[in-house]
Order: sequence, then structure tokens, then C-alpha cells
Amino acid sequence: MSTTRISGTTIEVVSRMDSFPEAVVLQKPQRSRVRLKGLGVLVGITIAVVAVFALIHAIKNVDYEVVSAIVRGTNASVIVLALVLVATSYGSLTLYDLLALRTIERSDVPYRIAALASFTSYSIAHGFGAVALISPVIRYRIYSQYDLSVLDVANICFLTGLTFWLGNLTALGLSLLCDPTAIRLIDHLPPEVSRWLAVAVLLGIVAFLVWSWHSPRSLGLRRWPIRLPSGPVVLLQIVIGIVDLGAAALAMYVLIPSGTDIGVFRLTTVFVAAIVLGFASNAPAGIGVFDAAILIGLGDENKEPLIAGLLMFRFVYHVLPFLIALALFGAVEGWRSLRAKPQV
Repeated sequence: MSTTRISGTTIEVVSRMDSFPEAVVLQKPQRSRVRLKGLGVLVGITIAVVAVFALIHAIKNVDYEVVSAIVRGTNASVIVLALVLVATSYGSLTLYDLLALRTIERSDVPYRIAALASFTSYSIAHGFGAVALISPVIRYRIYSQYDLSVLDVANICFLTGLTFWLGNLTALGLSLLCDPTAIRLIDHLPPEVSRWLAVAVLLGIVAFLVWSWHSPRSLGLRRWPIRLPSGPVVLLQIVIGIVDLGAAALAMYVLIPSGTDIGVFRLTTVFVAAIVLGFASNAPAGIGVFDAAILIGLGDENKEPLIAGLLMFRFVYHVLPFLIALALFGAVEGWRSLRAKPQV
């Protein structure tokens, strides 16, 4: 650095060589984020491609007339029970946003708004597959009437994602700890390795729970902090996440025709693993990836009943909520636009 005096005033002139390292330091976090995003995209594409090939192999020689007959012959009471379980799953999902709002101290936002934001953002974003882009936009449109900032919405998205992953990983860890062979057809790992991985995951969750228990924690920069929930709220997040997943898994279980010799515990474990892989792929509703994981993980020579149950589950858990969420969000946006029009 060199200094020059002009009329008694000292002006510091920074040379280009002096400023270059600082510029590099400022660019490093951005480059790291870009690399992480690129790695995530690559992993997602890899999972999707592998899943497509696995799915093509899994549905070879399937008699779709039998599949159609099984779907048509499913008792209406079974469909109603599955719908109740799906409603329970989505009902617990609405608590994700409610907990996030309480964490950022916005208790003034009523539950109905949190439920609307949670249901529409989840169903629509996962239906299209661009979760990181669509979910924050939908939430911001809904929460903007309560003066939530972009940072608030980003914090909510992070906290709801945290609830989802805490529930998923806890359920998966406990399932593999009890039955390390449950997803052996998917991961091809020895039971001992699966059990130790489950222990590592559960210990990580316990460590996070202990770390967050005694005092409020935050992540990010000082100007843009991301508030984390307290320990008791983290514990509640785990319970809600497990209820969400458990209800969804039970909905699939009741839709699979009897006689397939698939236990509910094994199905739940494979279901959680399929959900995780589907999210990692970033495919719309995990299409192809989720289905391949279910068909391979619950491998059975008689695939027609399993495919029939999977198709019915897809409709009641993904397609129907997606259409309802689109209609609901469209109605809300239409109502808001009508209110915004000036009176003549």
C-alpha cells in the first residue's frame, strides 16, 4: 500500500497487487457454493440415470392387464383409508412451517396461513421438481401479506427442510439399526456396515440435539443470520417428521394387495430410503427414482400387485395433492389480484 498527501489530506492508494488476494478471498465462498451446487446436480443426475436403468429392468415382463385389474378391483374402503393416512401426513407437514414461524418469533402469523404455505409450496414444488426455486417463491407470495422478508422466508425454508431431514434420517437410522438387511437390495451393503452407518447417523442427530438444547443457535453471516430451533423444538421436529413419514408409508402399505408377503416394518424402511433418493435426484416427485427404489427394495417376482399399489399411491399422495395445491394457490392469487384492483 502507498500513501499520497494532497492539501494536508492523506489518501491511501491500494495497488492492484495488494487488492488481488482480498478479491480472491471474497470470491472463494462464491466459488465453493457454485462447486457444491454443481456437485449436487451431478449427484442428482447420476441417481436419476441409474434409477431409470434399474426401473426399466424391474418392470420387464410385467403384465399390465393384471395391474389394471388389481387397481380396478381395489375396495373403495381401502382407498378411503389411504386418503385418510395421506391427509394425516400432509396435516403433520403443515406443522413444519408453524414451528419455523415460532422459531423466528413470528407467532402473529396464524396457523391457516402456515398450513396454506406449507401444503402449496411442498405439493407444487415437488410436483415440478424445482424445489429450491419454486418453494421459496410460493412461500414468499403467501407470507408477504404478513410482512415477512426474503430473509425470513429463506429461514423458514431452511427450518422446514431441517425438520424433513431430521425425521427422515432418524426413521431410517432406527429402521436400519433394528433390521440392517431391510434395504440390502438397494445399497448392497453388508448388514454390519448398514448397522454402523445407522449408529453414525443417530449419533449425529443426538449430537445436534444436545448442541442446540441449552442456548439459541444460529448459522450464516452476522448480517444475515439463520436462526436454529432450540433443543425441545428439534425433538418435536423429529417426532413430527416421523409421523409424516409413517402415515405416508402406511398409506402405501394399505394400497398394496394382500398376499405380497411384505411386512409393514420392511416397507417403511424401504419407503424412507426411496424418499431420500427421490429428493436427492431432484426429479419431479422423485419420479423414476422413488419407483425404482420401491420395486427393487421390496423385490418380489410377482411385481404386478406391487406396481398396482405403487400407482395408486402415486395418485393419492402426489397427483391429487398437486392438483389441489395448484387450484388452491391459483384461487388465492386470483382473490388477491381482485382485491388489488382499484374500484371504479
